[in-house]
Amino acid sequence: MYTTNWLRPLGAAALTLLLAQAGAAQETLKLGISAPLSGAAATWGLGMEWAAEQAAERVNAEGGVTANGKTYMFDIVSYDNKYSATEGARNAQTMLNRDGIDFIAGTIGTAPVRAMQALTERKGVILFTTAWGKSVKGPEFPFTFTQMNTPFEILVPFYNFIKEQHPDLKTAVLISPNDATGQELEPVAVETWKSLGVEMLASDWYERGTTEFQPIATKIATLNPDLVDFSAAPPTDVGSILKELDVLGWNGVKVMSAGTSVDALTAVAGEAAEGAYLGASADFSGETATEVQKELNAGAREALGEPLNGITISSYDAIMALRAAIEEADSVDPAKVQAVLSSVRFESSYGPSGFGGEATYDYPQQLLIPVIVTRVENGKAVELTRSNPAELEALIND
Repeated sequence: MYTTNWLRPLGAAALTLLLAQAGAAQETLKLGISAPLSGAAATWGLGMEWAAEQAAERVNAEGGVTANGKTYMFDIVSYDNKYSATEGARNAQTMLNRDGIDFIAGTIGTAPVRAMQALTERKGVILFTTAWGKSVKGPEFPFTFTQMNTPFEILVPFYNFIKEQHPDLKTAVLISPNDATGQELEPVAVETWKSLGVEMLASDWYERGTTEFQPIATKIATLNPDLVDFSAAPPTDVGSILKELDVLGWNGVKVMSAGTSVDALTAVAGEAAEGAYLGASADFSGETATEVQKELNAGAREALGEPLNGITISSYDAIMALRAAIEEADSVDPAKVQAVLSSVRFESSYGPSGFGGEATYDYPQQLLIPVIVTRVENGKAVELTRSNPAELEALIND
């Protein structure tokens, strides 16, 4: 497995500090990951697990995290939630009642997170999540923090950009996975397209785990919309539908609000993926990427065979936020860490960051990072535009 040599840039003073800390007593904090490690969305879960391991390696290589006079090392423990509420609940029970997980550094899926929150909030355990549902946020969930952009950050700038590129768009079809994530995203997507003057000809559902997409593609081709929005569908599912649509001769605008992995998409769709717009991807090897992102991205390609994206890199950022909050609180008590997490400032993979979103969720629990729009060009994710939320701009300029 690829490992990033975080020791390389350390100077003599830092090395001296490391040697001093090495002689001191160290304790371990277990950080849990609950994500789909099998099935169609496994590319997200495996990437999140890998990025979390790199973040832990970096923290540990830099001497761990210090609180109340003790030094702690991070240890990543991963669980397969299979993108289901049942497995999400089982993961939570195993993590907190059997395995002694101290913090949950990454989760994927609204349904699994809803199931986990019943236990994490009651026990006062901090939970970082990529879940797109608004129902998992708010003052009633003070221990839950979102580690990536969600529809309420992405859709308006994303759809506006696409409409600017294609001003003649008049009609659309929305295809959503029939689960908590898709159900919460669907009305937001429909309303946002409507506000841009795009008529929704149909909004259809499919079950996660579906392998036969020809009927869906046939209906889309029959309606012949200007645009198809694939909502929260994972890359492999979208790839299957695009491949069928290509055979049927449909060649409209392709939109993936939760679009992440171009490699996984093109592996299934081939050239049919060309031109697709992605709302949760990024070119972490390009000019706008930070040095941290470039190094992580290169490592992910070597270890996983594909680059990182907005979902997978989020566990790295969550762990950097957690380290900063533990140090600010000078404690590993989750209640004390939670009390400072909303206001802590830290260096994410994107650069300076913190949490905001109180105007949207009535609680500042949304990670502040850029909204990035990419498109598939010659089989690669090419960044077209990025924009910082106003809160992030204010933080950077503070």
